[in-house]
Amino acid sequence: MELSGDQHPEHDVGRSLYAIADVEPLDVDGVRTMEVGTALWLVGFVALLPFYGPLQDSGRLWWLWTCMAGLGLGLFGLEYCRRRRTRAATSVTDAGGRRRT
Repeated sequence: MELSGDQHPEHDVGRSLYAIADVEPLDVDGVRTMEVGTALWLVGFVALLPFYGPLQDSGRLWWLWTCMAGLGLGLFGLEYCRRRRTRAATSVTDAGGRRRT
């Protein structure tokens, strides 16, 4: 299939025809996403600390502990993503397509 400068290859799925963009996929390892999410849980926790008394009186103290749990799980996920990124950067595939580290 010969394409001119502004045409894109197309993919036919059922009754729909989709144009395939000339865009490279993003190299996303999840580390930045985990950093931002964990930082937001920390901001939420710190923002709720001055309201400890009113939260306790209204029965909503669980908001504070939810932020703490999000922070803890975020730190766990951040470490997991960092290790996965490091492992992916050091792994090499052999001639058969199998991964070697």
